[in-house]
Amino acid sequence: MLNRLAKHVAVISGGGSGLGRAAAEHVVKAGGRVVLLDLPSSPGAAVASELGENAAFCPTDVTSEEQVIAALDMAESSFGEPVSVAVSCAGILHAAKTVNKKGVVYPLDAFSKVLHVNVIGTFNVARLAAQRMATRTAGDDGDRGVIVNTASVAAFDGQAGQCAYSASKGAVVGMMLPMARDLAPLGIRVCTVAPGIFSTPMMAAAPDEVRASLAAAIPFPKRLGDPAEFGALVGSIIENPYLNGEVIRLDGAVRMT
Repeated sequence: MLNRLAKHVAVISGGGSGLGRAAAEHVVKAGGRVVLLDLPSSPGAAVASELGENAAFCPTDVTSEEQVIAALDMAESSFGEPVSVAVSCAGILHAAKTVNKKGVVYPLDAFSKVLHVNVIGTFNVARLAAQRMATRTAGDDGDRGVIVNTASVAAFDGQAGQCAYSASKGAVVGMMLPMARDLAPLGIRVCTVAPGIFSTPMMAAAPDEVRASLAAAIPFPKRLGDPAEFGALVGSIIENPYLNGEVIRLDGAVRMT
């Protein structure tokens, strides 16, 4: 298959670390251009500097319409054309039982915040990026852009304490097909990746025995996912013009208990 990545301008939320950084690295190595969207406190600026002239960083709260618009403006002014790819990796989690053994109830503000960032933030980036994609000249198939959202296996196999996170990732899965149908007349594809257990900075903070236990539960290969594997899948979604309206689990066949 021809390398389709080199022609793209992408915005990647959560691009300062973890899966978002891996996606950015993959796109840039293939000749594409990216703007990393992440919080000002993130290492996004340093990552963009490492990636070189085809990368830029825009401090962005993905739940802010104004800040996402500013990032899309930066992409267009930096690289001379509207974005054609939007990858959403920004997200947060909060672990708590609905009601624990001591009778403490899940704090509603924490639940709301997880949904606000993970669901509203993802939709905000997608809708505003799609608006810019729709202005592009259509390609051979009428294609104008690709949106890749990030869910999680927790959307299907949520564990105890994951009510907010699972609900948010289930919503990301749920919005994918109607969004793909909404945007099909504009030549914009939409897919979602549902990663399993990956070796991200968040996971690196866990004790060795916890990481070893998680890796042992993965059927094959028996290890945590490499973020580069996520980046490669994002690249494949962008490159394959017939892949649309699909959720892809990237998890080594793990099914969480």
